[in-house]
Amino acid sequence: MQAGRRLFVAATLAGAVGTAFAQRAPQEGTEYRPVKPQQPTDAPTGKIEVVEFFWYGCPHCNTLEPVLDEWTKKLPADVQFRKVHVPFNDARHQQLFYTLETLGKTKDLNPKVFAAIHGERNRMNTPELLVAFAEKNGVDKKTFIDTFNSFGVQTKMKRATTLAEGYGVDGVPAFGVNGRWYTAPSMAGSNANALRVVEMLIEQERKAPKR
Repeated sequence: MQAGRRLFVAATLAGAVGTAFAQRAPQEGTEYRPVKPQQPTDAPTGKIEVVEFFWYGCPHCNTLEPVLDEWTKKLPADVQFRKVHVPFNDARHQQLFYTLETLGKTKDLNPKVFAAIHGERNRMNTPELLVAFAEKNGVDKKTFIDTFNSFGVQTKMKRATTLAEGYGVDGVPAFGVNGRWYTAPSMAGSNANALRVVEMLIEQERKAPKR
C-alpha cells in the first residue's frame, strides 16, 4: 500500500439521500463491489462483520465519526462492528490507534484524537506529541510508551495493513462487509449512501446460504 494516497471526497451526512439512489437498489460494480479473494473476519460464527477503514488524519473520517458512532449503537445483535486504521501517510497514527485499542481507551479517546488533529491543529506526528496527548488524557506515560512500542501493537498494525490491502482500500473512509463486500462514500456518492449500502449488504449476508 503506497503512502500518501489521495483521499476520496465524500459528502457529509447532513445532505439528503439522493432521490434517484433512494428509489433503486444499490448496483454492484458501482456503489459496491465484491472482494476477491474473500477476506478473513474476526466475527464469531453467526455474526456479520462490518469494518470501517479509516485514518485519524482524514477530514472525511472526522466528519463521519460522530454519526457513525450513533449508527453503530443501532446495529442488530447479529452484526459485529470494528474499526481498522490504515497506514496512510504517517504510521504513527496507526500505531496510536492500536496502542489505545490495546489499553482499552479507544471509546473514550478516539473523539479526542480527532478533535486534537482537526480542531486544535495538533498533527500528532511525533512521539513527544503523542506522549503529551496520552498524559493529558490520563494515560500513564510509561504504560503508554511501553504499549506503543510493544510487539502486540506492531502485530495489530501488520494485520490491519494486510486486511486493508486484501480489501483493496485506496481511500478512506471505506467499509468492508463480512470479508466479501466493499463500499465507500466515493462509490456510493455520500456518507449517507455508503451506510445505506452497508445496511443492504448486511441484509444480503443475513439471507445468504451458510458458507
